Order: sequence, then structure tokens, then C-alpha cells
Amino acid sequence: MAFSAAGRSTPLADINVTPLVDVMLVLLIIFIVTAPIVARPITVDLPQRVPADANRLPPPEPVQLRIDAANQLSWDGEPVAPAELSSRLADVARLSQGPQPELRISADPASEYQVTAQVLAAAKNTRMERIAFVR
Repeated sequence: MAFSAAGRSTPLADINVTPLVDVMLVLLIIFIVTAPIVARPITVDLPQRVPADANRLPPPEPVQLRIDAANQLSWDGEPVAPAELSSRLADVARLSQGPQPELRISADPASEYQVTAQVLAAAKNTRMERIAFVR
């Protein structure tokens, strides 16, 4: 409470509104900054519910792709040329009736990264959905 210095003995009943104005200005700035963010819709692809009695096909056998230290590719133990890899991946993706098989890439630590990058690019171009790195 404030007291008058003019000789009055009654206290002044004025409210100090400066802190109230400061708080309101801070809230106004916060709302101005966050309003455009809230107004913009964000698209989220959520998984859809699948009925339990749906006939699900068993997953196909995974494809084992090995990159050895000499940068040679082998598909399930058989040597394959890098130029032939894209067509084989496209055939596997196209021939699978249910879910696509998993592509398991095993790269030797001494192999070059460029070969691994080419394998990943070929898998991306053929729209392989399931890729895993194994030891």
C-alpha cells in the first residue's frame, strides 16, 4: 500500500497496473508467434486398423546380398554383376504376391562405400520397402 506524503493519513487505493501490462504484452507476443504455426495443417500418415481375420500371406524369404572386400556382389551366395542387380531387385519386388521380401545387405568392412551406395540406390529405384544391414 502506498501512503500520501501530503499529510493525509488515509492510504491510497490505486492498483499498480505496470506488471499487468507487461504480462499481457508477453502473452500477446506469444500468441502472435504461435498462431501461424497452429493454423497450418500438418499431414501425418497414421497406420490404419487391419481386421484380425484378414488373410495374410506369410512373408517371403529374405534376399541375402553380400558385398565382399573385393567389392564383388553375391545374391544368396551366387555372384551377380552390379549392372544386373537392378533388374533382379525389380523382379523380386514385382513377383512377390504379398509383402516384399526383406533385402539384407552384408558389407565387408574393407569394401568401398560407393558400392554400398550403388546397391542402396538400386534398391530405392526399384522401390524396395524393407532393407536391413546385417553382419
